[in-house]
Amino acid sequence: MNAKVSIIMGSTSDLPIMKEAAEVLNEFKIPFEIFALSAHRTPQQAMDFARNAYERGIKVIIGGAGGAAHLPGVIAALTPIPVIGVPIKAGISIDGWDSILSILQMPPGIPVATVALNGARNAGILAAQIVGTGEPAVMQQVINFKASLEKKIVQANEELAKVKYEFKVN
Repeated sequence: MNAKVSIIMGSTSDLPIMKEAAEVLNEFKIPFEIFALSAHRTPQQAMDFARNAYERGIKVIIGGAGGAAHLPGVIAALTPIPVIGVPIKAGISIDGWDSILSILQMPPGIPVATVALNGARNAGILAAQIVGTGEPAVMQQVINFKASLEKKIVQANEELAKVKYEFKVN
């Protein structure tokens, strides 16, 4: 079984956030790999990874980084594969804004799809949706997942209907 999605992060200190992407891919039964790479500390390894990912069959790369979060952008500059960036609020972060803007504000021609701060779960879902465009079985899982979200809200409204207040009218 070969990986279809790569999850990369600036260091293993990002794993508590990035594991949420791994959990989603695991739920969807999409083969994935996980690496720690740094645009600053291991630039040659990051370049080699990015330049070889397509030939290895990778369909999507999820890159998480905190602080001066250049990893997703550097990878996106070096590969034709879609890159999803996960800004992480790191210990050195300025409330996460530094990583958000480092990933979000890419120059024209180097797109990085960016999810919310610490939004690795959504990155995993987006990766599944991208993989699903070429794999009907994965797309069916995405469709089922989206339907389950609707069911949760329907159930929530049924529970809210039971809540009583003097001036509540529904």
